[in-house]
Amino acid sequence: MENMANRINTLFQKKKEKILSVFFTAGFPKLEDTIPIAVELEKSGADLIEIGIPFSDPIADGPVIQDSNKIALDNGMNLKLLLQQVKEIRKTVKLPILLMGYINPVMQYGIESFIKDSKAAGVDGFILPDLPMAEYEDQFKVLVEENELVNVFLISPTTSEERIRKIDGVSNGFIYAVSSSSTTGTKTGFTNEQELYFKKLSEMKLKNPFLIGFGVSNKETFTAVTKFATGAIIGSAFIKLLKSSSNLSTDIHDFVNNLN
Repeated sequence: MENMANRINTLFQKKKEKILSVFFTAGFPKLEDTIPIAVELEKSGADLIEIGIPFSDPIADGPVIQDSNKIALDNGMNLKLLLQQVKEIRKTVKLPILLMGYINPVMQYGIESFIKDSKAAGVDGFILPDLPMAEYEDQFKVLVEENELVNVFLISPTTSEERIRKIDGVSNGFIYAVSSSSTTGTKTGFTNEQELYFKKLSEMKLKNPFLIGFGVSNKETFTAVTKFATGAIIGSAFIKLLKSSSNLSTDIHDFVNNLN
């Protein structure tokens, strides 16, 4: 479905470089922090917000994000409450919002209800790393497109060119290029091999832009990946900041502004 009036598509039409997407876990560090964190990210100049749906077994994530999932669940966070918080965020925040998480909580909530309630709350799309593409096409695609939402697929250095092209074909927002095949938050800097992978992606002339995530944590790594990609996704480094922060407003502002 082309020409969707989706905030994600609008962002990528307007801004062609150095897009900053920031990931944080809903209900972390405190249950109600989801709202002020999103508000501060917009004020500080982030371009895109990814809110993590806490899950008890986040296998693709490193210890930092796993820990934030546990704390959020202990705080009482769940998908229903998260959607209520997004509704609250939408009263002031205009940035695109993606929900990122594992398929299990979505299935428990109910696919159709999840997609419709997400749209009603003001969500723009989803990143569900463990959702197989065939299942997406079979059960999600029609509903996602009917509701003018975006579903983002992940690719990694081991993804074949054929599969990257297929993902590009079914995508309508952007592609999430994982910088390595390891878990999140475990790398610093990029190897020559990773840079060759980024270069290959940039030369494939995909119809969708791609953002690079995993291992982007500061100005140096942000600058390195945005030579090749339209932007970058920062997660673990931001979660660490939230955990140690004594003043969310000041610390988020400084964190975002130190990247450019």
